[in-house]
Amino acid sequence: MTVPRILVIAGSDSGGGAGIQADIRTVTLLGGHAMTAITAITAQNTMGVQGVHAVPVDMVLQQMESVISDIGVDAVKIGMIGSAETAAAVADRLAVLENVPIVFDPVMVATSGSALADDATIASFERLMAIATLITPNIPELAALGGEEIAIRFGTHVLAKGGHAAGPMLTDRLIGPHGVLKAWSNARIDTQHSHGTGCTLASAIATGLGQGWDLVESIERARKYVREALRLAPGLGQGRGPMGSPFGFHAHA
Repeated sequence: MTVPRILVIAGSDSGGGAGIQADIRTVTLLGGHAMTAITAITAQNTMGVQGVHAVPVDMVLQQMESVISDIGVDAVKIGMIGSAETAAAVADRLAVLENVPIVFDPVMVATSGSALADDATIASFERLMAIATLITPNIPELAALGGEEIAIRFGTHVLAKGGHAAGPMLTDRLIGPHGVLKAWSNARIDTQHSHGTGCTLASAIATGLGQGWDLVESIERARKYVREALRLAPGLGQGRGPMGSPFGFHAHA
């Protein structure tokens, strides 16, 4: 089988824990070829986000066009989008792709608590949700987007992540237009070094879909991958540090 071509549309994390850096690492370790359209440059570390510089929308589109026209795309992962204008333009370009699964991680707030999207950008997420195969919000993001009904409203699937809930167990639920399709529960891994979990999970799912796996299989492998990465966190930085890199990860659904 040829290497799956995964286009990641997201922001850069100078600290290397999340964003494009986590996406490239994840896609590569799971056997894919990562291509990127960078939407924003951030100055950030384990303590927070110190600055954000959005990439002009024309340049985001040019990056996308360069790789789509030459290399081709088997799956897309969307993370930090940068601006409302970029969200609309990206949605328009991806809408014409045929049979390409799209995983949208609606990034609003960094693990550190820093805001990564303003109100206008969050409102523009509707365009992206309408073309997504899967949306992967955490609990606060799901509430901001309108709750579980977004699966019905947009005719898509939602992986409602439970990591922000209290208690020793966490549950992720896969919701389709007709209700909950599957739920996964695991004991919480006790670590503060969880920066990049959302980016990593979404990229891992996109890689599975690009490899021809079905949605449930892709989610199950991605969840195992993230849990292994959490266990391997090297403890870098003074705040919420990056996860580890599970080299040689070969979990199957």
